[in-house]
Amino acid sequence: MNERSNKQKIILGIQHTLAMFGATVLVPAITGLNTSITLLCAGIGTLMFHYVTKKKVPVFLGSSFAFMGGITAVLGTTSEQALMTNEEFLNRLASVKGALIVSGLIYILFSLLIKIFGYEKVNKILPPIVTGPIIIVIGLRLASTAVSSAFYDGSSGEFSWKYVLITAIILATIIIISVFAKGLFNLMPILFAIIVGYLVCLAFGLCNFDNVSAAHWISFTDKNIVNQLICIPKFNLDAILAIAPIALVTVIEHVGDITTNSAVVGKNFMVDPGIHRTILGDGLATAFAGLIGGPANTTYGENTGVLAVTKVYDPSVIRIAAVFAIVLGIVGKFGAFVSGIPSVVTGAIGIVLYGMISAVGIRILINAKINLGNSRNLIIAAIILVVGIGCNSIPVSDTVTISGLAIAAVLGIVLAMILPNGNDDVIES
Repeated sequence: MNERSNKQKIILGIQHTLAMFGATVLVPAITGLNTSITLLCAGIGTLMFHYVTKKKVPVFLGSSFAFMGGITAVLGTTSEQALMTNEEFLNRLASVKGALIVSGLIYILFSLLIKIFGYEKVNKILPPIVTGPIIIVIGLRLASTAVSSAFYDGSSGEFSWKYVLITAIILATIIIISVFAKGLFNLMPILFAIIVGYLVCLAFGLCNFDNVSAAHWISFTDKNIVNQLICIPKFNLDAILAIAPIALVTVIEHVGDITTNSAVVGKNFMVDPGIHRTILGDGLATAFAGLIGGPANTTYGENTGVLAVTKVYDPSVIRIAAVFAIVLGIVGKFGAFVSGIPSVVTGAIGIVLYGMISAVGIRILINAKINLGNSRNLIIAAIILVVGIGCNSIPVSDTVTISGLAIAAVLGIVLAMILPNGNDDVIES
């Protein structure tokens, strides 16, 4: 790779910021977390990751979609949050913070285990026949939320043909850009969909800019944002059981992302600096996000896509993008504008994104060549899918419930360990 001027690196950094932007800010828009804090977490989390990985891995950490269902279960939907007092919201946020810190600690534990025993031994606990269906469940559990926001008026709860039309326009935008756009534009269908959706909602009179007018130019002079930042985390068992088990799956997704990044760059990051370091960096970033009130972080395929297009693999360019993310988080007006995205827009985009999460699970099964004609595999997948989707939660005491996703994950892990492997578990090439 040729040395590049600082000016070129800045331009390339802006490009990476644009690539991660749409997906990163969508998570707080859907969950009700603060956009400014989210961007701050993404930027600082990415810099933390680069420090832990010896500045060798060109990865950007953005908001994780996998945790949205768990966060919403604890924090409530954005419609429910609108009816809460500030004290109630902060109390729920404190529980989300504690659960995300525990999620980060799970990453750190995996990092330690991999360092001690090696990745292959730890991976036996979560084989593809377990992780694939669990990721499918994560996406499908969110499906009803997306459909509800996309097709039903949030204020009245009634089905709206106006919302259907807006949703159709947004979906068409995503499809057209994803299929027909070239170069950098092809990497930003979500961002363009947000812009188009906002404009269409503006034409229908669905946008409210009161929050933008009231927002501070500098985010962290806003008392509400400061209160969210300094809110003390609570380690509430209900919240931990709803959110933290998701980390068991996203750790495996992280490994897949680093494998892909290694293939694009042409270096084996699994060995140098080591997958234990990349997981550690992701875990520390997620724990930090939990500490200050942002969503969990994850390695972003969007930025790996930019690497593949530009052929520029310099990690310092990613760090420049991280600095831009921090700057955007500090500008309060911007955060307020994004948080005011109408629910029909986030719902329409959610239809695609939640489907993509499930599609990743299918891809894991395909890449691992799992034979679903095999009775053992079919039973494991079937039980995970039905329990994970059909069971919302199970109470174990007056105050403690276990999410269906956590139950499905435990059942899948146990079944994979006790059911005997066969010669036809995978499809031969």
